[in-house]
Amino acid sequence: METTHANAVAAEEDLVASEFLTFTLGTEEYAIDILKVQEIRGYEPPTLIANAPPFIKGVINLRGIIVPVVDLRIKFNLAKVEYTPFTVVIILNVANRVIGMVVDSVSDVLSLTSQQIRPAPDFSASFDTKYILGLASIDQRMLIVIDIAQLMTSRDMELIDDAGA
Repeated sequence: METTHANAVAAEEDLVASEFLTFTLGTEEYAIDILKVQEIRGYEPPTLIANAPPFIKGVINLRGIIVPVVDLRIKFNLAKVEYTPFTVVIILNVANRVIGMVVDSVSDVLSLTSQQIRPAPDFSASFDTKYILGLASIDQRMLIVIDIAQLMTSRDMELIDDAGA
C-alpha cells in the first residue's frame, strides 16, 4: 500500500507545473525560473568597471542598489552581440544578490512540468552542461532550461561581487 501512495505522490509531483520566463540569445530560446526574476527593464548602457571580465558590462543604479550587469551573449560565446530596441535586462534575485542579465529579447512566461523537461544530452568535456537543467519542447519550440541561480553563483561569476562592491 505504501508504494502505491509513494508512486501516486511522485506522479502528482511530475504534473505540478512551474513557471518559466523565456528569452532569446541569438537563435536559441532559453527558460529560467520566474521566481528568480525581480523585473525586466529596457537596456541602457551601464557604467563600466575597470578590469572586469568582458561578460560583465558594468553596473547600474537600481533605486539605490548597485547592480552588476552580465551579458549572457558574451558569457555564452555567441557570435555577434548587437543591442537593439528589443534588448532587455532581466533583473534577477539569486542567492540574496541582485544581478542584471542582458538578453536579446523576452518571449513569454510558460508553465512546464518536470515531465516536459528532458535531461540535457551529455557532451562530455567539450561542452559544459552543469547549468542546463534540461530541454523542453513546446509546440515547435525547443527551450534550453537553465539553472540561473547556479550559473550566477558559479565560480567564474565571483567577480560580480567585486564589481558590485
